[in-house]
Amino acid sequence: MDFVLNKIDKHLDNHRSLDQHRKNLKRKLEELIGLKKDTESIMRSELQPRKKLKAEVQIWLENVERVNVEVQALDGRIGESTALTRGFHTKDVSKSITEVEELIIQHGKFHGGLVVDNPQWIGQVLSTTSLSGEAVKACIEDIWNCLMDDEVPKIGVWGMGGVGKTSIMKVINNQLLKETGKFDIVIWITVSKEMNVAKLQKDIASKIGVEFSGDEDETTRAGRLFETLSQKSRFVMILDDLWEKVSLERIGIPEPSNGTKLVLTTRSADVCRQMGCRMIKVKPLTEEEAWKLFLEKAGCDILNIPAVEPIARSVAKHCAGLPLGVITIASCMKGIDDISEWRNALNELSLREKSVNGFEDEVFQQLQFSYDRLKNPKLQDCFLSCALYPEDWKIEERSLIQLWIAEGLVEEMDSMRAGFDRGRAIMNRLISNCLLEVFADEEHARSVKMHDLLRDMALRTAKSRFLVKAGMMLEKAPDVQEWSMNLEKVSLIWNQWLYIPLEMSPPKCPRLTTLLLSHCNIASIPERFFKHMDALKVLDLSENPIKSLPISLSKCPGLTTLLLSDCRIESIPESFFDDANELKILDLSFNPIKSLPHSLSNLKNLTSLLVECCDLGNVPSLSNPEVLKKLNLRGTKIKEIPNGVLSRLCCLQDLIVGETLINGKEVGGLKKLQGTLEGRFYDWHNLNMYLQACRGREEPREYIIYVGNRYFHKSTEYGGKQIVVRDRNIYNNRIVLPRDIEGLDIGCCSVDCSEEYPLFSSFILFSLSSFSSLKSLEIKDCRNMKKLFSSNCVPPNLRRLNVVGCKQLEEIITSEVEPEERGMVITEFHLPQLRELVLSHLPELKSICSAGGVLVCDSLGKIGIVDCPKLKRMGLNLPKLDIVPPSAFASASANFSLSVWIYSDCGLSKIKKDGS
Repeated sequence: MDFVLNKIDKHLDNHRSLDQHRKNLKRKLEELIGLKKDTESIMRSELQPRKKLKAEVQIWLENVERVNVEVQALDGRIGESTALTRGFHTKDVSKSITEVEELIIQHGKFHGGLVVDNPQWIGQVLSTTSLSGEAVKACIEDIWNCLMDDEVPKIGVWGMGGVGKTSIMKVINNQLLKETGKFDIVIWITVSKEMNVAKLQKDIASKIGVEFSGDEDETTRAGRLFETLSQKSRFVMILDDLWEKVSLERIGIPEPSNGTKLVLTTRSADVCRQMGCRMIKVKPLTEEEAWKLFLEKAGCDILNIPAVEPIARSVAKHCAGLPLGVITIASCMKGIDDISEWRNALNELSLREKSVNGFEDEVFQQLQFSYDRLKNPKLQDCFLSCALYPEDWKIEERSLIQLWIAEGLVEEMDSMRAGFDRGRAIMNRLISNCLLEVFADEEHARSVKMHDLLRDMALRTAKSRFLVKAGMMLEKAPDVQEWSMNLEKVSLIWNQWLYIPLEMSPPKCPRLTTLLLSHCNIASIPERFFKHMDALKVLDLSENPIKSLPISLSKCPGLTTLLLSDCRIESIPESFFDDANELKILDLSFNPIKSLPHSLSNLKNLTSLLVECCDLGNVPSLSNPEVLKKLNLRGTKIKEIPNGVLSRLCCLQDLIVGETLINGKEVGGLKKLQGTLEGRFYDWHNLNMYLQACRGREEPREYIIYVGNRYFHKSTEYGGKQIVVRDRNIYNNRIVLPRDIEGLDIGCCSVDCSEEYPLFSSFILFSLSSFSSLKSLEIKDCRNMKKLFSSNCVPPNLRRLNVVGCKQLEEIITSEVEPEERGMVITEFHLPQLRELVLSHLPELKSICSAGGVLVCDSLGKIGIVDCPKLKRMGLNLPKLDIVPPSAFASASANFSLSVWIYSDCGLSKIKKDGS
């Protein structure tokens, strides 16, 4: 009885002291948040070129943010508690107070500033093409010498279009990035023909880390740019493709002095003189240099056919020494060994040359020849469609292919992947003919770009059929007189404040098939605007603040693609889709729509329905669900897909529903689901049912599968095939994982594993190469786990390992061999691709490997060790370590550089925090 009374007294004491503890926590948290704001203010002033934030400061800021979120959540739980249960939170409040106090103490240890030297350059490496010729080498040398000469502040690189000015400056740009002593920052800005001061200011701002609020005027923006650039001691500003003199003061560029440089490329010598530049002319290739480049692109096989060589030399001569002309013409003749085709090519070029007036026309005729050589009209139209984008625009590969498919230029196929592959084959053909330039980012997503001369040629070719004013900063839509009867495609995209007068007469464009109006801040469209556009197939109104759709749009009988993402549409008239019999693709994502009109059920040909982040509460009703190929419900208010709905979507290839619950058995029955899968299964049982149903057939190309009762959006940095688990009950020998999984995130799970059964012994894969594709592994708050890997289950290609908050974890890798059997033999576990290792809040962790085990990491660049008080032995072998490690390391030698080395509250001896 006394025991019970004592417990009651203690609980009452906790209840009485809770409010005081909460006040104390609130006061200390306010102090901590104040320190965070002061730190961020100082950080903004100290972060300059060649500087980066200290790793310990970055970790501290992240921890402050985490603690702040946790305290707010705790406060919410206390507020929802009953009078009887409030006292149970006293311990949690005390723990939070301790953590806040520790962070306040840590803040006082930031000695010597918040930043350290950053050896990385501020600048962007640009893709380049190989350059040849003595004149080019001499030109590069002249430019370089001027850059190294403090007496030359401005350099003007000029020459005719297609002669190679931009290519030369790209080489210079990349070379500057390798130099470490001369300049702090290299800023590359593409200006283009339609120069706009506001756009130029924003482009420069994005390169130097200045953010505009959106309401500054030109003068204010110029002042902010001037101030920031003036603080950068030595910079190089490269303005590529300048067509006329610009006022540096108006833009906000300081006059170059004290070693700073301004370099511009232009077709006009007058621009160089007016800007006060040291002029360097880029001359055409000599006849022999042009022939050498021609052979490089066309292939040396033509030399094996004696009769072809003299004709090929004449063809190369017609290029007049312009690298762009040589490359495009040679590329389209590559692989041709029929002498008659070579003679025909020479005749065509000769006839074109006689009809031109001036050198610019001659250049266009050379490029037109390459376009004509495509021969296939649909292939030519695919090329011309690239000109619908702004000048010097990087066009994302997937969106361009989707446009081609929507326009009917790429034949629609049963499989969306097959359609994409066919589009990519066309794109590769254009790239191989040097009509498009290809780029790839770090995630290998491709984009392409047209050379400005090729774009000009394309617009000339399609002059009567295209109206293109993309990215020209228009404030008003073209007058109705410009919308001619012959127009087939109109692009006004990326005009930031485009106004369509309500009194504007409806354009009479009976042949118009494609109308692109995205990113124009269009607030409203006249009701009768689409009245005379009966042939319209593709309409893109994405990212405009329009709230309603004009009724005339519902009367376009041939409309197949309607893109309305990221507008402000709240509702659509019930009868809007009554006559939209041909509509196949409907994108309403990111609109505050709460329900879709009943007429949506009339869309019998609908293949793609995208309503991401709409306010829908129910799955849309479709009259012909059997034809739907893509469904995106991510971010809606739909909690669960009702049973029986998915089974009717038998042709579905992409299913993206985010946190919405889906049935594993029904998803497993979607035999054509080979594109993208993103959704949430209630538990492991549902996941296992899905994976069992997928056995023996092709799985989705990308998937992010959530398991359990929690959801958060997951990055695809470490691959597009991931599983995120927040299921509290995981049992041994019941867990199935896909054979190609790349990322696994397990958190808040009561994992039933012990010293004899490490966590990864619980997983069953359909492949004998266990976890061979796994790149990222995150384990968080799995309180019962003692071991992570057994020695035969270490993922060989792991790049990232993050283990946090596992209260009973003792070892990362455990050995099945008893110590007395192993003797003095050291067992090595190899993770050659591991780049990041983070171990945090692991109170029982004693070592990474069992005694006698060593983890060999050849690529490790980041280590974070936080709050691991019992960690005495790391068991790491870093073969190229360039610092003397603590005694906890198993072994080390020289020449390795750790970008981050953090430790806090662990049992290791002193460790150098930054091995850089």
